[in-house]
Amino acid sequence: QVQLVESGGGLVQAGGSLRLSCGASGRSFSSSAMGWFRQAPGKAREFVAAVSWSGGSTRYADSVKGRFTISRDNAKNSVALQMNSLKPEDTALYYCAANPSGFIGTVSGAYPYWGQGTQVTVSS
Repeated sequence: QVQLVESGGGLVQAGGSLRLSCGASGRSFSSSAMGWFRQAPGKAREFVAAVSWSGGSTRYADSVKGRFTISRDNAKNSVALQMNSLKPEDTALYYCAANPSGFIGTVSGAYPYWGQGTQVTVSS
């Protein structure tokens, strides 16, 4: 089992940056693939980024490639999402998710463990 808690969300102007963090507890973290997803009001939850258990492999949604960077620190049981050049369309509730199987999925169903989310609002 993995418990996840996100932090770092907030209000930022377009073009600005935010760094989201996800703290994890549980023995499975270091072997888990980790992902970030987001959900805007009235829209479905969508994939943002994912990282392998080692940090050596990453995947990104086309909409955030070149602007967002996912990373993890297994010694600190944490995963981060650095978000640069933010746009109003990035406004959403951002969720951290864990997949103990290690598969770096891009669909929410691949991740059995989820945090409560942290709100990101980008003003124009």
